[in-house]
Amino acid sequence: MRLVLLGAPGSGKGTQAEFLKARHGCAHISTGDILRQNLKDGTDLGLKAKAFMDKGELVPDGVVVGMVRERLLREREFLMDGFPRTLPQAEALEKILEELTLPLDAVLLLRVDEELIVRRLTNRRTCRACGKIWNLLAMPPNADCPECGGELYRRDDDAESVIRNRLSVYREQTAPLVEWYEKRGKLRAVDAVGSPEEIFAKAEAALGQ
Repeated sequence: MRLVLLGAPGSGKGTQAEFLKARHGCAHISTGDILRQNLKDGTDLGLKAKAFMDKGELVPDGVVVGMVRERLLREREFLMDGFPRTLPQAEALEKILEELTLPLDAVLLLRVDEELIVRRLTNRRTCRACGKIWNLLAMPPNADCPECGGELYRRDDDAESVIRNRLSVYREQTAPLVEWYEKRGKLRAVDAVGSPEEIFAKAEAALGQ
């Protein structure tokens, strides 16, 4: 399976990626993971990325695309998570896949109402001790980490103002990919509401089409 996951921040892409990876055995390719690995290994692309990051600037598309291409040279089946985010990135990925003769099977879109996303993410908490992430909506009041008993805290990027800004960026930059992939007959959309297992069942049904 060769798949791209699309969805707004908080739509559950990471969770569904784990389900899909376990079921289909495809490589989970996250641009965040690729970037961190290149920085750790000190590759040429990693050093180029670091130069921009040290100045507080976004890593240019050309550098990110180069990292993705290098990773795809080692995979035949994959699940793309967090890439592409923009139309230029989608066009670049299409060229890479054509060059490597790795046609994309489908693009899975996880649809969630924005207000539900805000509610989900503002209630997300991280354990200071073990780093595991929990959601207050599914926990008793004033609970500590169910895993290790550590203190739970809200990360700065889970503040409502930050979340709404991320959703605005998604609408402007990533949402246009929905129509782009739909025109290519690749889009499969599911309502990402319910338990993770219920959403995965919807995803499997959509991909089976």
